[in-house]
Amino acid sequence: MSIVDELRYPRRWYTKLLVVILTLVFFAVLATAAIAGVLTYWIVKPQHTSSEISMASFPGRPDEVEFTVAGLKPGDRKGWFFPGLRGAPTIILCHGYESSRGELLTLVSALQDHQYNVFVFDFAAHGANDGMTTFGYHEADEVRAAIDTIARRNDVDPKRFGLWGYNLGAYAALREAEKDSRVRALVLDSVYDYPKQMVKIGVEKTGVGGFPLMVKSAQTTFEWLNYAYKDDPPLSAKVNQLVGVPILFIQATDDPELGDLTRKMFLKASEPREQAIIAHGNFVNLPDDEKRTYENRVVTFFLTRLPASEVPEIVIPSKGTKPAKPAH
Repeated sequence: MSIVDELRYPRRWYTKLLVVILTLVFFAVLATAAIAGVLTYWIVKPQHTSSEISMASFPGRPDEVEFTVAGLKPGDRKGWFFPGLRGAPTIILCHGYESSRGELLTLVSALQDHQYNVFVFDFAAHGANDGMTTFGYHEADEVRAAIDTIARRNDVDPKRFGLWGYNLGAYAALREAEKDSRVRALVLDSVYDYPKQMVKIGVEKTGVGGFPLMVKSAQTTFEWLNYAYKDDPPLSAKVNQLVGVPILFIQATDDPELGDLTRKMFLKASEPREQAIIAHGNFVNLPDDEKRTYENRVVTFFLTRLPASEVPEIVIPSKGTKPAKPAH
């Protein structure tokens, strides 16, 4: 009797046991894949957070700016532009996963008070926007579209931008900075190397991450959804090529997984680089005193690394040369 026949019509006790085990394994894998698929959908379609704030009475004289992202209809994205010193660089704030532009307004004010132009907007699947998050793949295109739009204004420096981002926003900011010379300074809070790492964190937060193959199944589903990016290298592969672009890495001790990923990214980055280790992560949920300390750290970094007004180069005349008379 062949093995196939024995498995089809088991007669021996151990064959029957093997068939039962294989059946249980099959249905367990099938159930895991189904649950992982549902979890992945929930993760990439986060619950929207409102950005419905009246700008008419908000200090800082913001303008609503429409911009177009490749693959979307014209004007599909909207952001708030807060003007600073005319001709100053612009700081673009990239919110985190399950957050929105409306939750960053205190950081906006802190930067605008120091004469920076500031721009905030909502990523796909956040705020009032539809779609699914790709945890940074497509969001980097949104950052580029925002930079392109703001650079066309006549009241900003079109070649000097700073980016701040938290987790999802940090990945998108770094991904764009690696191929955009207009980005002159970066603040990366809780940045990761691969988008699928955020999927793992999302699954673990549901409490089922410990089940065998659950995380791997969810990551595989996410990679299928984003098949167009299958050959994209990790951010760490190019972060050391940002020579001359100062980066501040912010690592939170109460978020050990993202904190460890951020530390590893910091170690791979080129100079000039800085590291700040804070007790609590997620800026939008910090208590007021910690939030002010955080804002001061970010503002100080940009003031040092990307001043609102460029310092003119001082030319020392050579021996025997009369210095030029100042213009009146």
